[in-house]
Amino acid sequence: MVQRYEFLGKSLSGPFTIPSGIVATAAPIIQYFFDHVPEIGVMTTKSIGPVPRPGNREPIMTQYAPGSYMNAVGLTNPGAEVSLEQLSGLKIPDDRFLLVSIFGGDIEEIVAVAKLLAPCADGLELNLSCPHAKGYGMDMGQDAGLVKEITAAVKAAVDVPVIPKLTPNVPNIAEIAAAAVAGGADALSAINTVGPAYYTSHGEPVLTNKVGGMSGMGIFPIALKCIKEIREAVDVPIIGCGGVTTVDDVRAIKQEGANIFGVGSARTGMNSEQIADYVATVQSELEQGDSKQEVLPVVDMSFEPVTLVSNEKVCDDISIMTFDGKVGVEAGEFVFTWIPGVGEKPFSALTDDPFSLVVIDVGIFTHELLQLEPGAIVYVRGPYGIKVSPPDHSKIVAVAGGTGLAAVYQLARDFGDAEVFMGARGKNRLYYADECAAIARTHIATDDGSEGFHGLVTVLLDQWLQTLAEPALNELVFYNCGPSAMVHAAAAVQRKYVNEDRIFNAIDYLTKCGVGICGACYAPDGRRICVDGPFLESQSWRDEN
Repeated sequence: MVQRYEFLGKSLSGPFTIPSGIVATAAPIIQYFFDHVPEIGVMTTKSIGPVPRPGNREPIMTQYAPGSYMNAVGLTNPGAEVSLEQLSGLKIPDDRFLLVSIFGGDIEEIVAVAKLLAPCADGLELNLSCPHAKGYGMDMGQDAGLVKEITAAVKAAVDVPVIPKLTPNVPNIAEIAAAAVAGGADALSAINTVGPAYYTSHGEPVLTNKVGGMSGMGIFPIALKCIKEIREAVDVPIIGCGGVTTVDDVRAIKQEGANIFGVGSARTGMNSEQIADYVATVQSELEQGDSKQEVLPVVDMSFEPVTLVSNEKVCDDISIMTFDGKVGVEAGEFVFTWIPGVGEKPFSALTDDPFSLVVIDVGIFTHELLQLEPGAIVYVRGPYGIKVSPPDHSKIVAVAGGTGLAAVYQLARDFGDAEVFMGARGKNRLYYADECAAIARTHIATDDGSEGFHGLVTVLLDQWLQTLAEPALNELVFYNCGPSAMVHAAAAVQRKYVNEDRIFNAIDYLTKCGVGICGACYAPDGRRICVDGPFLESQSWRDEN
């Protein structure tokens, strides 16, 4: 018999949630988990405020000990109106609960957001606990009187359950919990991250925000204590979270009074299939009384210094930067490069020994990186992502534009017998063409006709494919990497000749944490590029606007 879990009027398929701000931070990711992971009965959104917030610059997350993390995302969100449009399109199964997390700068803002988003929510979580966004979250949640007032105001404005999320950073969390219940809270969520805290690497603060909230295994004893004190003070359902990792952790918070179990940072480094397997295993152990040790991915977020040896300009805004170190990167994987005080960004390594990057000036970080002179030290972490595995006896056709050649070059080098199509606006923006020609058959197209085919690389690709007989076409597997428009155009050409399962795309997307937690790099099908990709099957991108 399938066990059901009762929570605020709903019979749920599973007792777990993903805490706010962890993994499921966008509607496509939420829909993915609704469709594939029934054990997650409560889906909690990222906290949504009245207006869009870009959040903090990267790094937004670091690892201060194995299984323990610190983050300062900065309440990134698209604003309440855009969020309403996105969340209203979700298909929520009858046995799931959509918990929409909200915040604001004062009571009036919180109530306004609550009224706007309540129609698409099964319940509203009030973020009264974020420890690193000044003027929000914890700044309100440390005042019992204000917690009661906010809760009462939201409760009076909406007709869905209201669930304040409490901060552990108070002398008496039981007092705060009692105040929230006195204000009409239907349930409570505890705890948010602990802090603010500070962490350095190589003598520099890692987080661009400098301070952040601690999560993961290191805060579990604090969470357990807080849940115990809350349960002793109030008699409403509790969503228990904070460093929960194993089934024994779940049993511990359940014994202290938690009804729904939030597992967040333990998912660091897990791809979507691994999360599904992990949470299914924990639920099975919980129901059957087993207690096996969950196997978590080994995540390394430490930085290693490398020294710039050469900064070779390709043109005014493109350089090949070579460093004195080497990185163990396989085709399809990527690394982060960090300049303390400036930020970090992900890159495919052009070469791994010596380590080199192709950098295009497209923003603050890349602009500063391009200004570095030989002798400058930067820091690298990784690799991340899933290395590619072409089908046996297949022939690789790779299509690249912009910085995409870096990923494509590794493919051609490691698997051989490749056809590489390189596109650029003009000859002056082509790079590594001779090196690529030494390991693969290359096909060059430039928009202005200054090198190779005069026109788009996708037109050149189509013309070449037309020359192949069906047996040769059946051997092909395609890897496209570069700007979105080029990649989609290449895939559209390729679908005329082969089945879609032989087309893999890597599109330049915003990847922030690199370990699957922030959810910034979601694909249209809800998978996260940094842990499920970067190369995803072509159909994964079909719904991209």
